[in-house]
Amino acid sequence: MKIRTGGAADVPATLDLLDAAVAWLVSLGRPGQWGTEPYSSLPHGPGRVHRYATEYLMRIAETDDGQVAGVCVLGNGPADGVPVTDEPEVFVRLLVTDRALKGGGVGAALINDAKAEARRRGVRLVRVDCYAGDDQALVAQYERLGFTRAAAFTVEREGKPPWPGQVLELRV
Repeated sequence: MKIRTGGAADVPATLDLLDAAVAWLVSLGRPGQWGTEPYSSLPHGPGRVHRYATEYLMRIAETDDGQVAGVCVLGNGPADGVPVTDEPEVFVRLLVTDRALKGGGVGAALINDAKAEARRRGVRLVRVDCYAGDDQALVAQYERLGFTRAAAFTVEREGKPPWPGQVLELRV
């Protein structure tokens, strides 16, 4: 596997990964994270991914045959509504991997790449926020990658149940 910097040309593959992740979560009875509709069909979906590709550092994990295996988007801080910190950080804005490669180390490779980026920037903190509902399986996955819980938060959504979130951090 190799990791490279992505761009606008990677938007379709990223949307495909997100659509597959939504379908996988729905198949598990876990629509709370991203809903039930394909991410690419959401009013904000394609535009958000395009902004990630053009305004943030998008890192693409590829298999040896060039298949996109995962995407990690890094920023200098969190999205609106997510607790902030008072020190410089690398913030994981998105991490999505190919569900067909589950357990293959794609997510871990992208997080290791994020840690290396933090070191390149002279930053000692990597943070991520994630869905903390259901059985908190996603929180546990980030903990297996070396993160520790930092702050819980809730996003209020008009006409929908509140979205429970968890910020996790990793010192490098």
